[in-house]
Amino acid sequence: MPPNVRWMDHVYTRDHNAFNSTPRAVLNVSRESMARYGFSPATRVFEAAGAGACLITDAWEGIELFLEPGREVLVANDGAEVAHLLAGLTRDRARQIGEAALRRVLAEHTYDQRAAQLERVLGCLSAPAVHAIS
Repeated sequence: MPPNVRWMDHVYTRDHNAFNSTPRAVLNVSRESMARYGFSPATRVFEAAGAGACLITDAWEGIELFLEPGREVLVANDGAEVAHLLAGLTRDRARQIGEAALRRVLAEHTYDQRAAQLERVLGCLSAPAVHAIS
């Protein structure tokens, strides 16, 4: 490993916020199956954003529905793009991206909001049909 990279084994859930808020940027690489089908961000995307971290993620279909690329998240197609993003990423810019991501997830992506959304969808599906009899 290069001297600026430190290997860490498993990070326990209780330590995720501290871990995510420590580095200049957090890298997310989606499992192939998640990236292939899109529209399914890993929980760690929301955890990092919820910690105010600057997140760099691999490109997958639908990311813009959850976080705005370039403003709330950085998106890279390969390792060279990750290196390029990191080379130009100042602490201030990373902080701005992390703060924007945090605002977005608190405004649109909390568990309460997802539960309400599910209830609306299920309510629409389970609502009894109304038939007019004449």
